[in-house]
Amino acid sequence: MDHVALRIPPSSSVDLASHPTRSEAAWSDTKEAGKERVKALARQLRDLQEVFYAEGTRRLLVVLQAMDTGGKDSTIRDVFGRMNPQGVKVTSFKRPTEAELAHDYLWRVHPHVPGDGEIAIFNRSHYEDVLVPRVDGLVSEEVWGRRYDHIRDFERLLFDEGTTIVKFFVHISKEEQAERLQARLDDPNKHWKFETGDLATREKWDDYQAAYAALRGETSTDYAPWYVIPGDRKWYRKLVIGEIMVGLMTSMDLRFPAPESGLDDIVIA
Repeated sequence: MDHVALRIPPSSSVDLASHPTRSEAAWSDTKEAGKERVKALARQLRDLQEVFYAEGTRRLLVVLQAMDTGGKDSTIRDVFGRMNPQGVKVTSFKRPTEAELAHDYLWRVHPHVPGDGEIAIFNRSHYEDVLVPRVDGLVSEEVWGRRYDHIRDFERLLFDEGTTIVKFFVHISKEEQAERLQARLDDPNKHWKFETGDLATREKWDDYQAAYAALRGETSTDYAPWYVIPGDRKWYRKLVIGEIMVGLMTSMDLRFPAPESGLDDIVIA
């Protein structure tokens, strides 16, 4: 599948309305076949990550952003869930704590970036600090506007020090979000996922779409690109992200470390 069209070119103007939330243009088979393909991709990622972890010389950061109900959790579970947890760490960035607010906004992020042989997955990320403050008016435009520069420099630092970065924005429609929120209300087992604050955020839908579009254009770079993923169909969202991840990790030409010499002569008594 060709995913070039989903990648945001550096320093480009982004109109999210021009990006589909429901698309299967790159998949000609059935939904059931798509779901099976997701499982196959997860197995491929498991095998690739085994070599990545054994090699122990590279770092990979995956950023997932979406509106509420966008499917970040299930993407992590179904696309990345077969990987060896020793080499994968998932960090969910929620509302900042008092301790975090007492520092610069990137202070809470840096400790969670990957080390050698690690894959770090951010469920939400440092981008919350150019979204929420802008939409809710918590700081001035001068403050949140200069954070684009900070983030580009931060990601450039990570890249220069050996981290490969890929960022996914799962793009869902307002209608699809309404269905998913209602499903959480209709199922008592999903009530724990529902927060009334989600409704307040939903009321600011257009403001968040504008903020997301701006940060995509400002922070998609050659070294840390953004992909806009059609998200209204859950299986298709996972399939596309899985395809991009397999393509990315395959392109790394990963190799197991060379074994010690003389292993062929060893016989375990």
